[in-house]
Amino acid sequence: MSILDNRPGLTAEVYKVAEVTGYLWQKGWAERNGGNITVNITEFVDDEIKAMPAIAPVMKIGKVLPYLKGKYFYVKGTGKRMRDLARWPMQNGSVIRICDDCASYEIIADEPVLPTSELPSHLALQNYLLETGSKYKATLHTHPIELVAMSHIKRFLKGDTMTKVLWSMIPETLAFAPLGIGIVPYALPGSIELADATLEAIKTHDVVLWEKHGTVAVGLDIMDAFDQTDVLCKAANIYMCARNMGSEPDGMTDEAMKEVQDVFNLPKKRPC
Repeated sequence: MSILDNRPGLTAEVYKVAEVTGYLWQKGWAERNGGNITVNITEFVDDEIKAMPAIAPVMKIGKVLPYLKGKYFYVKGTGKRMRDLARWPMQNGSVIRICDDCASYEIIADEPVLPTSELPSHLALQNYLLETGSKYKATLHTHPIELVAMSHIKRFLKGDTMTKVLWSMIPETLAFAPLGIGIVPYALPGSIELADATLEAIKTHDVVLWEKHGTVAVGLDIMDAFDQTDVLCKAANIYMCARNMGSEPDGMTDEAMKEVQDVFNLPKKRPC
């Protein structure tokens, strides 16, 4: 028996994750067990799911997250490959429930697959989204090749330099990622330090780039979070293609970018 049985809404949401993980693998963004995903599935939880017992020992999050009390999440498993999750989502991920202390969680289905080591970062973001009344429910961490490569160049790590370059490559980047990319200096993967820095950066940006590591995005669902990352990575690819032709690309002018912002009435802050 699976928690997905006779639950079409939950099944669709989990298999949407499976679809995206296939894309991540195909793009080369998910080597081995790289990357992780967390999706708030509380809206699909019925009384039968609420009565499900834990199937593994209670685990500490490392932070107190008051807005997550009693919430349910589908999470990728630690050490699991995205390409395997694409085929077998309930063998490579699990459903967890946040305990009443708001500082621990328990696995309830389908198998005792331990969640991603980046869970503190993901859950801190999910707590912030609920606290602010956001409609975003999915968080995605992956390793987009071109964006990570740019994070190895010091000038792109200062202020909004990388955002301006990416916006200028193609109008759609500015239109679909109007808050740009936030930079988090290198920190140990899975650390509370990284979680706290990511939370601060996502408040004012569409996507966060962990220096020399990967990106974090949030979205209405996992497909939306993927799209945010994909748009910025496409711009980075265009930049690199132009550089490979032997010149620094001119990019759109400031005037052209402002015209896009004004015509499309693009937000200057993160919408809920």
